[in-house]
Formats: sequence, structure tokens, C-alpha cells
Amino acid sequence: MRYIIALVLCLPTGLWANNWDALRAPDAIAIMRHALAPGGGDPTNHTIGDCTTQRNLSDQGRAQARRIGQALRAQKITFDMVYTSQWCRTSETARLLEYGSPRKAPALNSFFGNPALRAPQTRDLRAQLERTEGLNIWVTHQVNISALTGTGTSSGEIIVFRLTPDGTEILGRIMIDP
Repeated sequence: MRYIIALVLCLPTGLWANNWDALRAPDAIAIMRHALAPGGGDPTNHTIGDCTTQRNLSDQGRAQARRIGQALRAQKITFDMVYTSQWCRTSETARLLEYGSPRKAPALNSFFGNPALRAPQTRDLRAQLERTEGLNIWVTHQVNISALTGTGTSSGEIIVFRLTPDGTEILGRIMIDP
């Protein structure tokens, strides 16, 4: 006699499913961590505007960014504007999403190498988010997303949230592939 044992793992939907409807919610804001870029941080002598001095997207990261853009368009998601930090890996990710020319926003720049910038830069980013209308996507770095939303992200992951008087409310997450 054969016995078949099945193990069913029940997880809340938000832990594994992309929440596309979150992008359609009133006041939704999409913030994305740049696509795959091997390593961590940047060399101490990096220069904004000189990609040869920075950590950059890998071929896998470039392909990931393209797939994310394709998946967003397949869901008929449109953005009024794409904002990016001045770092090469975020700018390239934003460009590869293929939603038009990204606009540089210094408030999205990484402060990984200078933690003293966390509070003032996060205040600046929040102020910019409060002034901006429509559905936009903001391509930035893990430290910025964590400081603003209180949650971590994987490379290429999109956090959808709204601003609240006390901080932020996470509406959903979208992760096309690791």
C-alpha cells in the first residue's frame, strides 16, 4: 500500500503574490530598489556621474530591469514620471524600465557611506513626495527605502505605499524575479 503525504504551506497572499492593485490605489507611491548590482556600497573614491567609479548593474541586473518594465506594462501600469538617484545603477535601472526619460532627484541618492545624511535626506524625499502628483516610480537604494518606509527590499523590488501623518502605510510589494 502506498501512502501519499502532502504538505500544504499556507502563507498570507502578500508574502508571495505581486500586489498589482496596490499601484491603482489612491495616493499610491511606487519606490523601487535598483536592479541587481553585485557587491555592496560603492568604493570610497566613487564619483557621481562617473560610472567607472561605482558599483553598476550586471548583465543579469539589466535583464531584470527590462523584465520589470515589461511586467508593469503588461499590467497596464503607467507612470506620470520616473525619478532616479544620481547613481549609475539607479539611472540605468530607471532607463531600462522604458517609461521615458528619468528625472534625477538628489533626495534619492544613497547615503550608505554617510549615515549622517539619513534624516535630512529622508525629510527632503518625503517633502518631494508630498509635492508630486500622480503615480510616479522612484528608483533608489535599499537605505533610502528602509529609512522612508521601515521595510527592506530585494534588488528590483517595488514597494507600494502611501504617506500618512505618522510615516507611511505599505499597500503592497511587487517582485518580478530575484
